[in-house]
Amino acid sequence: MAEADTEEFALAARMYWAREGYQAGGVIREVDYSTQKGGIHPLFAGIKIVDCDTHITEAADLFTSRAPAKYKDLVPHVVRDNDGVDRWYCQGQDFGAAVGGGVIRKDYNKLLGRLAFPTAEEAHPGTWSMKPRVQMMDDAGIWAQICFQNSGVTQPAALVGVGGSDFADTVIRIYNDTSAEYQAESGQRVFNMAHLPYWDSALMTKEARRCIDLGFKGFVLPDKPEMMGLKTPGFPDKHWAPVLEMLNDTGTPITFHINASIDPGTVVWEGFPFQQKLSIYPLLGSMACAATMGNWMVSGLLDRYPKLKIGLIEAGLGWVPFALEMMEHQFDEMLPGHASILDKRPWEYWHDHFWTTFWFEKIGPRTQLEVVGVDKVLFETDFPHPTSLYPDVQSLLVERLGDQPYEVRKKVLQDNAKALFNLPI
Repeated sequence: MAEADTEEFALAARMYWAREGYQAGGVIREVDYSTQKGGIHPLFAGIKIVDCDTHITEAADLFTSRAPAKYKDLVPHVVRDNDGVDRWYCQGQDFGAAVGGGVIRKDYNKLLGRLAFPTAEEAHPGTWSMKPRVQMMDDAGIWAQICFQNSGVTQPAALVGVGGSDFADTVIRIYNDTSAEYQAESGQRVFNMAHLPYWDSALMTKEARRCIDLGFKGFVLPDKPEMMGLKTPGFPDKHWAPVLEMLNDTGTPITFHINASIDPGTVVWEGFPFQQKLSIYPLLGSMACAATMGNWMVSGLLDRYPKLKIGLIEAGLGWVPFALEMMEHQFDEMLPGHASILDKRPWEYWHDHFWTTFWFEKIGPRTQLEVVGVDKVLFETDFPHPTSLYPDVQSLLVERLGDQPYEVRKKVLQDNAKALFNLPI
């Protein structure tokens, strides 16, 4: 990569979790955790609830304890900065807060108005350790969790310009190996999504095959690969085709987690204090999922890979009918000629290829399941991030889904996740 590209990724890594999010302040919401240990509500008896968006904080020694000797002094490691914040550093570059997003304190209270506590010691061990994690899942009535990275250092895009492709590939393989350990330690209840070395087609294909053989349930892909100097998926395309063919043939899903189609920093008004910014950024991330969906629909890739499964994670539900109606209109008005070479219409592509998640919404789960498709909606909590539903997940589910028939509750909370992620339910 060019030096300018490397600097851009270093900046992106530093901004992944802004320092403002770890400064003193915020508000502690006191939680009586003794009232949260009820397990599953009677309305959901017999349902293995799958939480389709959670995060595992990477341990400070994740890379240093597993790196081969030649990279022992080069891999990401945690440094406590002068401001008291634990941060990842890799070859002198700041890759963001080590705690990632973690607002559940070890006494079970919740921090508001910040991204996380500055050090891991302050956070609940369930954010990184499997035994307390599974206990909290049991308390909340959650059977399984689909998990994603929780810090900037484990974003493959951030690693592109550091240390060469073999070094970056090694870091990613360490992360994936650790994720496989999580899955085993949790008793096949915590499923971290695997990462890939996108910049090298052969390495990416090899790692994808290895992860599938290890039992991984899905991958995270970049929605804007051109930001890494790569071509976007298309055909003919020798770079992405081997992996997409593998995913299509094995039924292994790809996920786009609150993706980067929109850079919130370019549209949020300048001068806002941190908490104002924090309240807007997730909104823009959810809306960006519509762009990712549209990209795939007009690309022709869904015709070439008819069994490809795509999860839009931490996306929300309410935007889907509006976005699909707009895409239907645009197919007619903006794609004269080209639309005729696509095999399907937007609603058809949606029902054949896409799933989305909800967590904060009340209106969508009550009124839009039939419109969006009862088979296409997943549930998430976003634990342990600032927007997470913690605490009292079961009461929130009763409020959002309690009026739905039992078979609908079972699809949204269990069966749809089983179908997308090929879970052992």
